[in-house]
Amino acid sequence: MSSRRVFTGHLLSTSLALSALVGLAPSAAFAQAKLKVAAIYTVPFEQQWVSRIHKALKAAEARGEIEYKASENVSNADYERVMREYATGGNQLIVGEAFAVEAAARKVAKDFPKTSFLLGSSGKPQAPNFSVFDNYIQEPAYLSGMIAGGMTKSNKIGMVGGFPIPEVNRLMHAFMAGAKETNPKVEFTITFINSWFDPPKAKEATFAMIDKGADVLYAERFGVSDAAKEKGKLAIGNVINTQDKYPDTVVASAIWHMEPSIDRALKLVKEGKFTPEDYGPYSMMKHKGSELAPLGTFEKKIPADIVAKVKAKEADILAGKFTVKVDDSQPKSTAK
Repeated sequence: MSSRRVFTGHLLSTSLALSALVGLAPSAAFAQAKLKVAAIYTVPFEQQWVSRIHKALKAAEARGEIEYKASENVSNADYERVMREYATGGNQLIVGEAFAVEAAARKVAKDFPKTSFLLGSSGKPQAPNFSVFDNYIQEPAYLSGMIAGGMTKSNKIGMVGGFPIPEVNRLMHAFMAGAKETNPKVEFTITFINSWFDPPKAKEATFAMIDKGADVLYAERFGVSDAAKEKGKLAIGNVINTQDKYPDTVVASAIWHMEPSIDRALKLVKEGKFTPEDYGPYSMMKHKGSELAPLGTFEKKIPADIVAKVKAKEADILAGKFTVKVDDSQPKSTAK
C-alpha cells in the first residue's frame, strides 16, 4: 500500500511539474521571440543622424519586439572591441555606422557569420551577413532647396557640413539643385567642419558666412541654426525637424525616417532570411523613409508660388515622374 502511495504521489508531482511547464510555455516562447539587438554610435544619441536610428529601435523596443542595448560616443579606436562584445553577447542584430571603421567592422562581421549586421556605410553589402544603409533623403533635400531659393533676399546661401563624404555631398547637391530651380541667381558658400558633432565650430563657420551676406543657412550640422537665430537669419534643417526650438528661424527641413529600414531588418532576422542588402532605397520618399517636414510656423511666410511649385515637385517625385540626381562628389562654393 505504501509503495502504491509513493507511486501515486510521484505521478501527481510529475503531472504538476508538466502543468507548470505547459503554463510557462507561452511566456517562455514570448521571451524567446524578442530579438536581441545592439547599436553602436560614435556620437551622442541626440546627434541628428544617430537620433533617427535610435528612435526607430526604441519604437521596436516599446512594442515589445526587441531587447535593445546601445553604446554612444564610442571612439573609432574602440569600435571593433565594442562590436565584438555585442556579437559575443548573443545579439542577433547589430546596428551602427561604419564610415570611419569600415575595414574593422567588416572583419568582425566575417568572424560572426551567424550575427546580422546593418551598418551605415559608403561601401557595398558583404556576404553573408553585412547589410548597409544610408540616409538617401536627397528628395526632400531638393524640396527644401526650392524653398531656400525662394526665401533668400541676398541670393547668398551658406552651407555647413560635417565631412565631405557621399552621404553628405549628395544631400548638399540636391539642396543646391532645388535652390537653383526656384532662383537661378543664387550663390553658395560651403564649409566642412570635419566633425560630426561640434556645434561651436559649426556656429563659427555660419557667422563667417553671414558676414559675407548669406541670409539663408543650410544646417547639415548642429550649431548652424543657433548662429542663424542670433543674427536674425533663416535656416533649413536636415534629418530632423527643429522648428519647435527655432520657430522664427528654421523654415523647412528634410526629415529622415529610419523605421522602414529597421522594421525590414528586424522582420528578416526574425524569419531567418536576413541577407546582405543595400537598405539605402528604403530611406526614399516612396517607402516613407523621408519627407519634407510640415512648414508649420512658416506656412504663410513662404511665397505662395514657391509652395505650389514644391507641392507639384513632391507629387512628381512620388509618381516617379521626377528623379533627384544623386551626386556624391564634393560640392564646391560658387559665391564670388
